[in-house]
Amino acid sequence: MQYSKTIEWEEKLKRVFDEIDAALEQRHAGRFKRQPNRSAEGTTSNPEMDGLFNVGASYSAGFDSQFGPGYVVDIRLSTLQRIPHELRQELREHVQAMLIEKLPAAFPGKTLRVDTEHEHLRIHGDLSLD
Repeated sequence: MQYSKTIEWEEKLKRVFDEIDAALEQRHAGRFKRQPNRSAEGTTSNPEMDGLFNVGASYSAGFDSQFGPGYVVDIRLSTLQRIPHELRQELREHVQAMLIEKLPAAFPGKTLRVDTEHEHLRIHGDLSLD
């Protein structure tokens, strides 16, 4: 039972990231040249595998985190071009704003926070599966 609730949680989170990925693809279309071995946006069954962006998260027990357990957000750009530090910061802030907007709808009744930790975003708070 717990396993299926975990799968459901992660599927909801993936849908949120797929929406964010699509928004980033639209906003930054043509700004960077996609890696030659990467499929065009929308041409695979999984947005993680195509386009310029891949936004997702991995669970972390939070042993060395000031926020404790949570999800560390990874924002990847599939380009061979240099990405300026300022743009990486802008992308992080934009993804943070979208997560703050979208998480309450995906996880009603949960208090989830999105904070910057080191060079990443961390989703933390009420991660209970009930």
